[in-house]
Amino acid sequence: MSKELVVSKIESGTVIDHIPAGRALAVLRILGITGREGITVALVMNVESRKLGRKDIVKIGGRELTPEEVNIISAVAPTATINIVRNFEVVKKFRVSPPEVVRGRFKCKNPTCITNAPREPAVTVFHMVRKEPPLFVCAYCGRYHELSDLV
Repeated sequence: MSKELVVSKIESGTVIDHIPAGRALAVLRILGITGREGITVALVMNVESRKLGRKDIVKIGGRELTPEEVNIISAVAPTATINIVRNFEVVKKFRVSPPEVVRGRFKCKNPTCITNAPREPAVTVFHMVRKEPPLFVCAYCGRYHELSDLV
């Protein structure tokens, strides 16, 4: 028997490869993909990888990620590679690099943080303290957040 993974090619869109095992759903959440958008999404989780041992893969048909989206993905999947596909061919391939600062994408879990006050216009700002596993600190209240706290 062959240990081959069969997932069809996409005509155009984005393939996110080398996501640490178990983090593909977090990547989809960050991108705001729920499955109701009408785009084709292929999700492969916990497959063998020579580089990582186990990995996840996400294929998004008909959508190319923006540089901002790539930066946010790198916060939860620092080993990810992004492949932009057009006419069934990879036209761009690059590695993500985790941002040192993430603005306005996550919510601080500290209920007394100024960013959670209804009348305050403060936008959340998190500084990355550790890349793997990801650990962030809120710039306003100083509370530390693991990835599961934010996503």
